[in-house]
Amino acid sequence: MIETAKLPFTLDTSMPDSSNPKKSKSEEILSVAQDLVQTKGYNGFSYRDIAAAIGIKSASIHYHFPTKGDLGRDVTARYSDAFAQALQALLESTDSTHERIEGYAALFRTTLVEQNRLCMCGVLAGEVETVPDDVKVEVARFFEAQTLWLESVLQAGIDNGEILSCKDTKTWAVTILSSLEGGMLVARGSGDSKHFDLVKENLLKVLFEATPQ
Repeated sequence: MIETAKLPFTLDTSMPDSSNPKKSKSEEILSVAQDLVQTKGYNGFSYRDIAAAIGIKSASIHYHFPTKGDLGRDVTARYSDAFAQALQALLESTDSTHERIEGYAALFRTTLVEQNRLCMCGVLAGEVETVPDDVKVEVARFFEAQTLWLESVLQAGIDNGEILSCKDTKTWAVTILSSLEGGMLVARGSGDSKHFDLVKENLLKVLFEATPQ
């Protein structure tokens, strides 16, 4: 079992590049924006909130991101890219399909339990009717990338004999992603992370139930 505290891969979107002042400031803005989206939702904050958190004027934010749509698009793309890097690191850390799926779930659990946040794209999906089109595109890209990654991991597990109970990788990929996102919401709403853990444990049990011990 992969322990969350010992993950060899992380979802890190909080470290600005201090060697480039302009990039560093834009990265700082993106980090604060991500935090606000994950805690208040896209429609729950303004540039004034970001300015207050960083200690700058709203006009400075408009310099880097002329509209909130620009900011939303870039922060979502940044989150997706960070997730992709974490998933690549996960692939490189183990050849075990079971550990890869468990590690995938651990990324969501870390966000929920250690950061007290929801998946940013999960939050945006709940507001999809009220966010700019560019943000919708990035949210869709995130979920497509998650599904494709899961499909490839599941197929590898089938090919190497780790998974004997799954043939339809597309259905299982969607099931895993949807269950983890939903598990986060229920756990957050109930104030009990055990709801997420039950979802994860049962997914693994069913997926690997026919796998020889």
